[in-house]
Amino acid sequence: MSQAMAALDAVWKVLAIGLLLGAGLPALFSLGVRQLAVATEPGANVALHKALGWAAFVVVGAAVTLGIAGIVAHGLGVKLFF
Repeated sequence: MSQAMAALDAVWKVLAIGLLLGAGLPALFSLGVRQLAVATEPGANVALHKALGWAAFVVVGAAVTLGIAGIVAHGLGVKLFF
């Protein structure tokens, strides 16, 4: 029974990371695009919407950069520590 629980625990972790990176990053990117679009509307708080939009882009860019760094490091035989 403990082997089944260990397998379910692993499946849960893979599912959570898959949802976060597979759906979360594109959703965050679209939120950034939306914030920049709202910043062009009359009466909007331009500075706030632009800051939120660019912050979303920075988070997505950092996640993509870390992913690429991990792939390259693995190919070179280097271990990354976070």
